[in-house]
Amino acid sequence: MIGLISATAAGAAARDRLATAWPSRTRVYDGPVADAVRRAFAECEQLVCFLATGAVVRLVAPLLGDKASDPGVVCVDEGGRFAVSLVGGHAGGANELACQVGELLGAEPVVTTATDAVGVPGLDTLGLPVEGDVAGVSRAMLDGEPVALRAESAWPLPPLRVSDRGTGAYAIRVTDRLVEPTAHEVVLRPPTLVVGVGASKGAPADEVLALVEGALREAGLSARSVARLATVDAKAEEPGIVAAAAHLGVPLVTHSAERLSAVEVPNPSAAPLAAVGTPSVAEAAALVGGGELLVPKRKSAATPATATCAVVRLPIRGRLAVVGLGPGARDLLTPRAKAELRRASVLVGLDQYVDQIRDLLRPGTRVLESGLGAEEERARTAVAEARKGQAVALIGSGDAGVYAMASPALAEASDDIDVIGVPGVTAALAAAALLGAPLGHDHVSISLSDLHTPWEVIERRVRAAAEADIVVTFYNPRSRGRDWQLPKALAILAEHREPTTPVGVVRNASRPDESARLTTLAGLDPATVDMMTVVTVGNTATRDIAGRMVTPRGYRWQESQEGAR
Repeated sequence: MIGLISATAAGAAARDRLATAWPSRTRVYDGPVADAVRRAFAECEQLVCFLATGAVVRLVAPLLGDKASDPGVVCVDEGGRFAVSLVGGHAGGANELACQVGELLGAEPVVTTATDAVGVPGLDTLGLPVEGDVAGVSRAMLDGEPVALRAESAWPLPPLRVSDRGTGAYAIRVTDRLVEPTAHEVVLRPPTLVVGVGASKGAPADEVLALVEGALREAGLSARSVARLATVDAKAEEPGIVAAAAHLGVPLVTHSAERLSAVEVPNPSAAPLAAVGTPSVAEAAALVGGGELLVPKRKSAATPATATCAVVRLPIRGRLAVVGLGPGARDLLTPRAKAELRRASVLVGLDQYVDQIRDLLRPGTRVLESGLGAEEERARTAVAEARKGQAVALIGSGDAGVYAMASPALAEASDDIDVIGVPGVTAALAAAALLGAPLGHDHVSISLSDLHTPWEVIERRVRAAAEADIVVTFYNPRSRGRDWQLPKALAILAEHREPTTPVGVVRNASRPDESARLTTLAGLDPATVDMMTVVTVGNTATRDIAGRMVTPRGYRWQESQEGAR
C-alpha cells in the first residue's frame, strides 16, 4: 500500500490524482501532517509526500530503522514539477515509484542513487537474495575497479560492470551453495533448487521443516536458493507441508500421481504407491522438471518417520526476450520493451535496429549485430546465448511476431529456455493512424516478398482477400529487383473493387522523414512505392472522408449514411 500525505490544496489536488489513478494501491492519510506521516510509515510499504523535501526529511528521520525494511519515500513539490526518491530507493522501491509518479503527474523523476544514475543495476535490485558487502562491491563497480563475477550457478543476470578476466579484489559470487561471503564479496542466491516432499497424514510441520532444512544444510546448500517445494496432488493441503513452504517463503507445487509415476527415480517404494498411487513422491516431485538429484530420498528423524524429502538442482535455464521496437519513433517504443532492453546482458539484432536503441542499453551489454539477410543466424545466436544461461534480447522492428524475429527464434528454441514476447506497434498500425481509420473492419496483412513464400501462394492469398472484401495491407510491396508483384496484386484487387477504392500509401511511418498520402486503386503508381512503404487498400465500404481513409465498423452503418444523403 502507498500512503499519500499532503498539507496544502495544491498538494491535495495532486494527491487525489494519484488516488484516483491507483485506487487499489493507495490510501490517503488526513489530519496533522506529522501524525499522518507516522501512521503511513508504520502501515504502508511506500509513501508519497506532497511536501517540501526538507520537511519530509525532518518528519521521517526519527522513524528510520533499517534500509532493508523501511518504506520507500517519494517527495513531490508543491508545483508538481519533481518526484524525488528520498528514502529506500532500491529496497523500498522509491526509485521506481518516483518514475511512476512522474509519468502520471507529468513530473520529472529525481533519482540520485549512484548505480541508477550511471545505468548500473543495483545488486539489491536483481530479485535475488543478496548477502555480503553490497555497498563495497557496488562502489568498486562504480569506480571502475576490477570486480570478478564467479557464477557457480548460471542465472540470467543483467549486465554488470565486472572484469573480463574474471579477477579482482572485489567479487560477485552466484551460487546456491551454503557459503559465507568473504571480505569484499557479494553472494547472490539464485532459485535453482527444488525440494520434493512426501508426508504421512498429519505429519507435524516442525518435523517436515527440520527434515528439509537438515537435508539442505548437510548437502551444503542454501535454503535461500530453494525455488519451490513440490509434492503429489493428494498432499496439496497437508498442513505440515503447507506450513514448511510458508516458513521458507516459497510456493508449493503439486503434480498428479500419474505424472509422478512416469518419472524415473533411484528409490521407488511400495508404500507411496499404495497410499497415493505413485512409487515415488519426494524424488519424483523434485525431478519433474529435470535436473541433478543432489539429495536422494531421505526420511525424517522421528520414529516412525512421517516425512521424506529429496533435493534437485534445476537445469541451466536462460531467458530470451523477443522485443518489438515499434515502427521507429522513440515515443512508440513501449515501456516494457525499454525494460527488457535494460535487463538483457546480450543483445542480438540487425545493425540498423541496434543503432536505434543503443543509447538505452546498460553499460556492459554485449551486442551481437549483423546485416540484412541474416535472420536465421540471429535467431540461432540468440537461442544459443540463452541456453548458456544468459539474459538475451532479440530485437526486431514493429512487432517481433509480425514478419520479424519471433518466428525463427521460436522455431529454433525448445522448452529448455524461458521465452518472453514483448509486443510492439506494427508498421500497419502506425500507417493506419496516419491515414485515418482504414482498419475499422476486418483486415489482413500480406507480404509481397517471394523470398520466403512462393508467388503462387501469395497470389492465392491476395485473391482470397479480394473475393472476401477484406481491407489489405501490403508489406514489402516493391524493391529494385522485385517490381512486378505489386501491380499484379493491385490488378487482382481491381477485379473485385471499384477504381475509386481508397488506397493509403505510407513511407517510414513515425520516422523523421515519414510521408503519407491518400490515392485510389486506379490512381496508385507502383513506381512511387519501395520497401520502406506500407500500402493499405480499402474494401468496398472504405471511404475518403475529409481526406482521411475510413473503413466503417459495419456495412449497415455505411448504408444508413448513404441513405441519408
